[in-house]
Amino acid sequence: MITIYNESKLQNIIDSFTIDKIELEKIAAAFRRDIVLGLEGDSLSSFKMLQSYLALPTRTEKGQFIALDFGGTNVRALLIELLGDGKVNVIKKATKQLVTADYNYISASTTAESLFDFIANLILEVAGTDKEYLLGHTFSFPSMQTDLNNARLITWTKEFATTGVEGEVVNELLKAALERCGASNIKPVAVINDTVATLLAAAYKRDHTDIGSICGTGHNTAYLESYHGLAKPRMILNLESGNFDKLFTNPYDKMIDERSEKPGEQRMEKMVSGKYLGVLFYLAICDALELADKAVDFDGADLSVILSDQSQNLKAVHQLIKAKMAIELDEEMCVWIKAIAESVVIRSARLIATSYIAIIWHIDGNEFINEHTIAIDGSLFEKMPLYKEAMQKTMYEMIGEDAQKVHLMLENSGSGVGAAIAAAI
Repeated sequence: MITIYNESKLQNIIDSFTIDKIELEKIAAAFRRDIVLGLEGDSLSSFKMLQSYLALPTRTEKGQFIALDFGGTNVRALLIELLGDGKVNVIKKATKQLVTADYNYISASTTAESLFDFIANLILEVAGTDKEYLLGHTFSFPSMQTDLNNARLITWTKEFATTGVEGEVVNELLKAALERCGASNIKPVAVINDTVATLLAAAYKRDHTDIGSICGTGHNTAYLESYHGLAKPRMILNLESGNFDKLFTNPYDKMIDERSEKPGEQRMEKMVSGKYLGVLFYLAICDALELADKAVDFDGADLSVILSDQSQNLKAVHQLIKAKMAIELDEEMCVWIKAIAESVVIRSARLIATSYIAIIWHIDGNEFINEHTIAIDGSLFEKMPLYKEAMQKTMYEMIGEDAQKVHLMLENSGSGVGAAIAAAI
């Protein structure tokens, strides 16, 4: 059992994940500045400012549509009926994983044709071939659009590496796959990011919704831009905010970045998203316990187990570390391990909340904050202990009583419903 440890070192690790108000204000100012630079097309901005070619729904959108939700290793196809006035009926849905013990559709050895044929067959499970449908496609990777249905993948993220997709128009790849599968009755007509989809789905039923965000495996945010002073229509813009890079990093952030598929990119996502939080935690405790990094697989679900443990002797923490790392910890060390997990998770929530404040400051200016609903999808926001509370606390810390005007809303059906709304528009 490990009972000897350096308390000063443990506290330093926790401090390395702790961001005070002054640092958050600097981050918010830099985030806001990158939005302005991005709107001006300045290459100094870390944001891609991708146009969606959509404003908010009118809530009169009706009909049956196919929705494809492709944003991670789980791909979903849905048959959705929009009934108007915020009412939605999911008639049928099918889900498949892109990676199993038998196959891997996200590796560099897989072709675009194989990947999209797999997806087309999934769509057939909910649509069939006897009726025409318009299809909306939530595609949650950085893409450059010239219109609602023409999105060209800029670069894979989330460790995807399938060949032949980067630089291609994704709905053209999907259309060709549907035709190969005998499903030419299904017409892809819209492709949107999952942040845009989340925003559309929430705005379909709730007023003052102008920001959509993902807080799960990955992280990104979109918002409704009014193009202040420019002769352009109001439009939802996808920031690709996971690429924000004006941040205070610690040694564990740097280790993750150096080991990633694309070092130097998606710096914020690597600090806040569920895909990386477990790894950050593991690197930190390896350092704390002075153990060799054996690439043990910790994930967001493990952090949730740790943070949920309210037992007097932290039995769940002890058992998890023993199962994952084959080591025994005494009760005091389990307390430190839980504190490290809390610091990793709370930093994520504080950074993301600060990014929302920066967007609101951009929309409203500094003097007055209007009502805002922020629609959020993702397991971190929905399920991680302490997460939503840490976001709300950060908002009060940053903007005081005006935080009462900012409503954080869970929208966990957004990717599918938003795609259907985009197809309807």
